[in-house]
Amino acid sequence: MTLLRTTSTALLALATAFPALAQEELNLYSSRHYDTDERLYSDFTEQTGITINRIEGKADELLARMEAEGANSPADVLLTVDTSRLKRAKDMGLLQAIESETLEERVPANLQDDDNQWFGLSQRARIIFYNKDAVKEPPQTYLDLADPAYKGQVCIRSSSNAYNQTLLAAIITHEGEEAATEWAKGVVDNMARAPQGGDTDQLRGIVSGECDIAVSNSYYFARAIRTDVEGVSAEIDQIGWVWPDQEGNGAHMNLSGGGVAANAPHPENAKKFLEYLASDSAQKYFSDGNDEFPVVEGVELAPSVEKLGSFKADDVNLSEVAENISTAQKIFDSVGWE
Repeated sequence: MTLLRTTSTALLALATAFPALAQEELNLYSSRHYDTDERLYSDFTEQTGITINRIEGKADELLARMEAEGANSPADVLLTVDTSRLKRAKDMGLLQAIESETLEERVPANLQDDDNQWFGLSQRARIIFYNKDAVKEPPQTYLDLADPAYKGQVCIRSSSNAYNQTLLAAIITHEGEEAATEWAKGVVDNMARAPQGGDTDQLRGIVSGECDIAVSNSYYFARAIRTDVEGVSAEIDQIGWVWPDQEGNGAHMNLSGGGVAANAPHPENAKKFLEYLASDSAQKYFSDGNDEFPVVEGVELAPSVEKLGSFKADDVNLSEVAENISTAQKIFDSVGWE
């Protein structure tokens, strides 16, 4: 398999290489940065004979690149993390609608774009973690995180984080803008520290004693179960977790997904690749390799993921949630969520 790894500074130099490539190829722009995805790509090539030429970078860099390339973009498929970025790619005109019975049947309707421009391919639940010794009655819902009873106890990422933006957008969808604003203000009031770091750092905050409650995506915790994560794994028995809103809407799910690029030179290969990612074997790799939840029902979970237990997921339409992303950012700004 031909593999092109780049940093953002080298992306431009590679553009001229793509036109010379043979027909049975796929040019993939991916902001997924997981080494375990290598198996996904090699298996696709083995099954189809289609070589994957890959450019990796941060999501915003790849979107800006595709926009700058315009009609001359060599990109066939965009893979990225979170509904907010998939929506941004669609709004920028970087994706195209495709017809695929395979994707429409295998990917739940609420996890795909209403116009068939993007499809969810794996999921991560945004859940509540807590210090078992310090918190005897942990929050049971997202709204509980704003309860004054938890003042000075909550660690959570910044308002610029896509996971938090989508969570707030989902709260807007369910509860309305006014209630969502009150919630965001309450969470700010309850923060143990100014937002900092990634999701793993929120879990480390529990271990270090900086906070008693943290919000993180499930796969960061599952990864610490499966392998050694500094500052978390050694004390993981200290951390409990809550599947939020089990008596209501269910746990919020963040997506990793993809779509066919608007100017894809190999659109049929691009569709085949997305359909492959929705296959049982690929879906199992998402769980085994990166501790994610498959989007396809019935696919076996990795032991690290299965250990988190069963739960009710929020089945809200993520296309509708995506429409509230900009409102969510305005709310964050208005309440001083850094």
